[in-house]
Amino acid sequence: MGAEPTELNLSELKRRLKDRLAALEQLNKSGAEARRPVALDQSKVGRLSRMDAMQGQQMAAETAHRRTQEMARIRAALNRIEQDEYGYCLKCEEEIELKRLEFDPSAALCVSCAKTGKRSVS
Repeated sequence: MGAEPTELNLSELKRRLKDRLAALEQLNKSGAEARRPVALDQSKVGRLSRMDAMQGQQMAAETAHRRTQEMARIRAALNRIEQDEYGYCLKCEEEIELKRLEFDPSAALCVSCAKTGKRSVS
């Protein structure tokens, strides 16, 4: 470990990771309103409308949770770049295929380990 994988454009991947992280952080800020508790005052909102609002709230909370997980993966990838450990599978320590990293710069596992592991690694 330590040497960069062949022809990996780290500066471009790092820029993409930082751009995606900034976009996710902005989405989290703008989605905060949708995650607020739903008012239970039946004189203001009907039962079906309240149920729709509660469902929307739960969907917004799940979306925020997924964003948070993606942001953690991105921060971990940026950390691996800084530690000169980027591009190597965290499970088998082999190089991650360039196409995989180009498709998903936050990938922490090679295709083989991702297929067998089915768990995310940060």
